[in-house]
This record gives sequence, structure tokens and C-alpha cells, in this order.
Amino acid sequence: MHNIKIKTERLLLRPLTVADAEAVFEWVSDERVSRYMVYNTYANVGQVREWLAFVEKDSSTYNFGFERLSDGKLIGSGDIGPDSKSGYWGFGYNLRYDCWGNGYATEAVKAMMEYVRRNFGATRFASSHAEPNIASGKVMEKCGLKFVRYGEFQKLDGSCKMKSMEYEAEF
Repeated sequence: MHNIKIKTERLLLRPLTVADAEAVFEWVSDERVSRYMVYNTYANVGQVREWLAFVEKDSSTYNFGFERLSDGKLIGSGDIGPDSKSGYWGFGYNLRYDCWGNGYATEAVKAMMEYVRRNFGATRFASSHAEPNIASGKVMEKCGLKFVRYGEFQKLDGSCKMKSMEYEAEF
């Protein structure tokens, strides 16, 4: 686990902990949010605690909770980490449904990218989304990434396969 905190205009990106389970459950249990994510919709807070316990120990990527500065509410999460095979830093993000369309994902992703650019000299970034999730593609484009190819997306359990759109950038 890392102890990195990043402040943006409207967000505090901070480490996720098991204590965040109830707040995280609010969006990971929402089918509208999980529909295009690799995880299946969470059925109970215990499953979220298990995931957060893993995240707290995970040193392969930088995981962040997105806390809204105006009210201290945890509204989403994201991660960024290096892929040793491709040389790209990959990232992902996830927001509460009622926070969609407010620019929070773009703000958080730009902050994560800037952090690894400044601290690790990262210049290559990549991400992807399930093809129907057009809004996610717009976030990637606003962060400077360009569509490069189609791929395949599927849930972690192998269910729900669909086309993905892959994006890359080099700065």
C-alpha cells in the first residue's frame, strides 16, 4: 500500500482502506456502474471488504479513492500502474452513477497521470473501455489518449464478452 495523497481542484485522491467498504459498496453494487467494468456487481459489503483488503496490500499499482473535497464523500476509485511488457502505464477508474458527467473522472485521471509523470518519468499511457461505454472513451480523449484499436473485453469470471476500445498516448 502507498500513502500518496493528491489534491486536485475538487478531489482528494487518497489510499483506499477496508474502512471505505460501505462507501465503495454504493457504486460497485450498482448495475449501471458495474455493467461495463471487469468485476461482477457486488452483492454484499463483505465482498467489498475482501477486495479492499487486497488493494491495501497491492504494490503492483497505485490505487486511489476519489474523495470530493466539498463534502468529504468518497465518490469513486481508480488505479494507475506500469505494464513491464508494453512499457505503458495503464489506468482505470470507477465512479458513483450520480457523479457521472461532472468531469470528476477526467480530473482524477489527469492527476494520476501527472503524478507518475513527475515521480517516475512516465511518458506512455494506455487504457481501454467496453465499446458501448462511450463516456469513458471521452475521458481518455480529454486526458490526451487516442483510439488505436479494438480488443476484447470480458468480466473477470469470463462472462459478458464484448468488444473493447483501446487508447494510447505518448507525451
